[in-house]
Amino acid sequence: MPAIETEGLTKDFLVGFWRPRPYRALDALTLSVETGEVFGFLGPNGAGKSTTLKLLMQLIFPSGGSARILGSPVGDVSVRRRIGFLAENPYYYDYLTAEELLTYFARLFGYSSPDARIRVTRVLDQVGLGSERRLRLRQFSKGMVQRVGLAQALLNDPEVVFLDEPMSGLDPLGRRAVRDLILSLRARGCTVFFSSHILSDAEALCDRVAIVAQGKLAAAGRLDELLAFELQGWELVMSDVPAALHAQLASRFATVTPLSHGRVAVTLAADAEPDRVMASLSADGARIESLNPIRHTLEDLFIQRVRDSQPRAVTL
Repeated sequence: MPAIETEGLTKDFLVGFWRPRPYRALDALTLSVETGEVFGFLGPNGAGKSTTLKLLMQLIFPSGGSARILGSPVGDVSVRRRIGFLAENPYYYDYLTAEELLTYFARLFGYSSPDARIRVTRVLDQVGLGSERRLRLRQFSKGMVQRVGLAQALLNDPEVVFLDEPMSGLDPLGRRAVRDLILSLRARGCTVFFSSHILSDAEALCDRVAIVAQGKLAAAGRLDELLAFELQGWELVMSDVPAALHAQLASRFATVTPLSHGRVAVTLAADAEPDRVMASLSADGARIESLNPIRHTLEDLFIQRVRDSQPRAVTL
């Protein structure tokens, strides 16, 4: 049974003051997320990512279609105890400390005071908040508030976690910690559904991804299915290039890129014979430093699908 399912999920908003017009923020989204996977929900700003998460959390209600979480319709009270949610810009009562806030949430879940204290300590340790946990939230930076939000989402040991831009406001160390946290959730069988525009995070973490643009699904599937992993070419980096050879590079290679410390990178075609080329360059006096294959990335796919979804201009 899929952990998350949507079928034709649609959301229209009325925009304008004098004559409100419907604006379609999400257009017939159909997705299925399997239990225990990390699923990346990707798209540019305004694509419908946060709208989708708000619909799944019933913070707003759909104009059409349906959604199910853990086999039950969204909004089923019994399911709420089994999920966690981090909003894109979490805001909490900032006169409370992190410990006080999380203890409040733990008591809402029905945990006893001793159990609540244990859970609060554990999740704050998980997200890397030390002595700061006793400070009022108004003294926290945006990244620290984001960590508190993550701790709140994990407080009840959820089976499914929804994270809206979880890396927002975090420094590189914080992003690495969140990556490790998401991988640990997958290791214990938790389903993680997160939206992001940071493609390197999605490429490092996700089993499958979906790309939305202008409210519509542009692509969905496993990364190895979506990405064209066939070889696109080779990047060859060399140094100590003699002047006579340097003058010949532009005629021998399609792309020649000067690098720091006198190094030069050239691009070889996919069907080139790198060993033969390297032997020839070495014989001409160059020192070979590295040879790397060039393949499409998730960023390449993302840009291509978003561009394909743009309305085409009509030429009269």
